[in-house]
Amino acid sequence: MFGETEECLDIYHAAEHISDCGKILFGETQSKTEWFERMRNVLLSEGLGGLERELSSLKVGLKESQVKSVDSLLDYFRGNAGRLDYCGRLSAGRVIGSGLIEGACKNLVGRRLKQTGACWRVERANRIACVCGVLYSHQWENAWKNNN
Repeated sequence: MFGETEECLDIYHAAEHISDCGKILFGETQSKTEWFERMRNVLLSEGLGGLERELSSLKVGLKESQVKSVDSLLDYFRGNAGRLDYCGRLSAGRVIGSGLIEGACKNLVGRRLKQTGACWRVERANRIACVCGVLYSHQWENAWKNNN
């Protein structure tokens, strides 16, 4: 509907995964906090390549459960490899979080769905949400062209 898009993995969700792995590796310690900050900065500045380098060297000498956690974290980021250009987005002045979009959905779409006396079926609510998204994003012409 929106034509070509450039996706970005929300940095908040990415950081949650790093934090969860850090808890398994270090528990709730200062070491975990320091490691988390370092990994988040590596992700922001170097992307997947930097994380792979850091996490691969970390696995030496870990317990099996800790290695599984690190491997799981790597698999998660590898599965999102095309959505990790944080450095490029930040240098271009673009957002790396979804708060702006989530807030717009809550306020713009939610307002319409919660009008006094409104009663929506899920499929119709999804349709109106899509229309609102197109309308408020100034993508009407592009969406109209792609759906006809």
